Amino acid sequence: MKHPFISVVIVNYNAGDMLSKVMSALSQQTYKNFEVVVVDNNSQDDSWRATENLPFPCHLVRLNDNIGFSSANNLAVKSHVNGEWLFLLNPDAYPESECLEAIVKNLNQVSDVDCFSCVLIDANQPTQLDGLGDAYHISGLHWRNGYGAPCDITPKYPVEVFSACAAAAVYRTETYRQLGGFDETYFAYSEDVDLGFRLRLAGGKSVLLPDAKVHHVGSGITGRSSDFSIYHGHRNLTWTFIKNVPNPLMFFLLPVHVIMIFYMGFFFAASGRFGLYMRAKIDAVKQIRFHWAQRKEIQRKRRCSCWDLLRVMSWWPRSFLTKVHVK
Repeated sequence: MKHPFISVVIVNYNAGDMLSKVMSALSQQTYKNFEVVVVDNNSQDDSWRATENLPFPCHLVRLNDNIGFSSANNLAVKSHVNGEWLFLLNPDAYPESECLEAIVKNLNQVSDVDCFSCVLIDANQPTQLDGLGDAYHISGLHWRNGYGAPCDITPKYPVEVFSACAAAAVYRTETYRQLGGFDETYFAYSEDVDLGFRLRLAGGKSVLLPDAKVHHVGSGITGRSSDFSIYHGHRNLTWTFIKNVPNPLMFFLLPVHVIMIFYMGFFFAASGRFGLYMRAKIDAVKQIRFHWAQRKEIQRKRRCSCWDLLRVMSWWPRSFLTKVHVK
């Protein structure tokens, strides 16, 4: 096989039959010049065996501990991938047969973009979307564009989004490395938004590819609205805001962020999970010094203007895509 153009990176942790389904989906790709790197975070099931006897190059990295989603992806990119581009893929995300072909076609047509997001389709309800890239609200909340909406709202042409959802995200390998990859203190959740934010501050952008479709179970391993996802999501949300919002905007947006924290506190109090939410916020504050030091370096390298940043942020709850078509 010639040098792979795309390296597919999958972080596995007790994925069960889902990892086998991903490998089956990759086996059916019409585009063939890719390799797969699977980092197994000390799974206690036999899901990692899905990497055996495949019709494409697949390298398995088995770890003795669960080092988290962020660190496992960084390990793969640092030491095991050979492709010019990365395709980060969750073990509960199944690309359609022409997905890689659509990605490569767009990579050749859309210049000066280092990050692409796939269209995520709800694997359990294939007429509904699971997401069209990530949106970032001025308060610091973030979500997947179009979640739960009909698939027919998907744009016809590539459009700019705030960041790519790492369930199925494409990054230029060298750019990922230059940015330092995912923040490993996050362990899991919000690491993709944080990376997309840092990419944007450095002068880059993220683009949704309408033809690159992936069916996503969503929280297939950690569980939707689990204690794990709530804790890490809301802890990391605060770190992402503190690290990345530029100084000129911090004066205006920090009060909005604080209001959001209290609003979400009332929400979790009503649902009986206030203690979990408060633990996430307290732990976020405990480590704020480390992330403030990161902030200084990130802001020192900022190339994106505040106006350009505000242009791609969401100002209203659950607003849709930035209406910027990519030529």
